[in-house]
Order: sequence, then C-alpha cells, then structure tokens
Amino acid sequence: MSNDEKKYVKKIKRKEYLIKIIQFSIVLIFIILWQLLSSYKIINPFIFSSPTKIINSIYNLFISNQLFNNIFVTLKEIIYSFILGFIISFTFALLLYLSNTFYKVMDPFINMLNSLPKVSLGPILIIWFGANANTIIVMALLINIIVCTQTLYTGFINCNKYHLLLFKSLKANKIKTIIHLVIPSSYKSIITALKLNISMTLIGVIMGEFLVSKGGIGYLIIYGTQVFNLDLVYTGIFLLIILSYLIYKPINILENKIKK
Repeated sequence: MSNDEKKYVKKIKRKEYLIKIIQFSIVLIFIILWQLLSSYKIINPFIFSSPTKIINSIYNLFISNQLFNNIFVTLKEIIYSFILGFIISFTFALLLYLSNTFYKVMDPFINMLNSLPKVSLGPILIIWFGANANTIIVMALLINIIVCTQTLYTGFINCNKYHLLLFKSLKANKIKTIIHLVIPSSYKSIITALKLNISMTLIGVIMGEFLVSKGGIGYLIIYGTQVFNLDLVYTGIFLLIILSYLIYKPINILENKIKK
C-alpha cells in the first residue's frame, strides 16, 4: 500500500472508532442521568426504577437460577421461529416469483394476513396447539413470514432485466437462473429480510410468552407487571435489548463480509 492509501485506511478506522466512542458515550450518559434522577427522586424510582435496581434484580435472578433458564427459553423459541420463518418465507417467495399467476392468486390473501392483528388469533392458537412453546413459535411465524416473504419477493422481481435476457440467450433454465443470478443479485433484500425476520420473531415470541408461557423473558415482564415489581419489568426489557443486539450481530457480520 502507498502512503496515501495507508492514510486513507487510518482515516476510515479513526472514523469508525469515533462512531463507537460516541455511541458508548450516549449510552453511558443516559445510564448516569437515569441513576441520578432516580437517586434524587426527581423521577419516581418506583415507576421508573434505576440501573442499580436492575443490576440487583439480575443478580437475584442469577442466584435463584432463573436468569439463564428464562433467557434460554426465549432464545430457543427465537431460534426455532427464525429458522423456520426464513425457510418458509424463502420458499414461498420463490414460488411467487416463478409463477405470476400464483402471485396474483395469493396477493390479496397475503395483504389480508399482513393487516390482521396476529394477537387476535392467540385464543385460537392456544386451543389448537395448547398453552406451550408450540403456540409461541406459531405466533412468531404468523408475524414474521408475511413481511419476510414480501421483502424477498421484491428483491427477486427487481433483478436486472438485461442480465435475465443474457441468461435466457445463453439458454440457462429457470433453476440455474435463480441459483446463479436471481438469488446472488438479491443479497441486499435477503439481508434485509433476515433483519426484519429477527425483529418480527422477537415481537412474536414475546407476544406469545405474554399469552401462554411459564418461562422466558416475556414471562418475567408479564409476571413483574402482575405483582407490581417494575424492577423486574425493566430487567426483562434490558435483557431483551441485550439479546436482540447479540442476535443482530452475526447478521451484521455476514452483511459486511458479503459487501467485501
């Protein structure tokens, strides 16, 4: 590398470090302000809790062997829902792409299902699948599949038309065209679909845990609400933030590798 190139790389790295420092500073300032406002009772410490109370609540969950047990319950449900949701969405989006007639038939039903409040199906799901993890996973699938399918389908149909004509002129069949052109050129939509899938899955899992679960982070939040233990509610929210960040991180790493 030349000196100019080295300077440019250093400049980019310094900018990345600066962004991380600013992000960390914002979080740190927020936590400090929150603690001070709660300690001096400028805000109601019972309603708004405080960072020290959350740490204490996490410690109590840890010593009672409830912390990791509840985290693993939610994480397992998220992983199952995420993998199943993406496989189903990807397959369904391909079928819609391959057959325009199939897309026209399914389009109004997809839009109706997308606009339907999924929580209204909760009582029916409980009767069908029981008050267990199956209901939670199905609830998450109902929420993540439609959005993920629409995102993937949009990416597939936006494939470069001239590239499609080139493949057609080379007598490539549909399977080869999809594998070697449509899917690789839709990588941005696939990454976006993965991110949306995670978001929708988290919403679906927590919503399902609110309804039927006897374990998990959603259970901690709803239980804390029922017994007016708001420290436990804020602890559950904090754990969800950490969990969502840890789940998003591999997708961001994958996105950066694909870009390179």
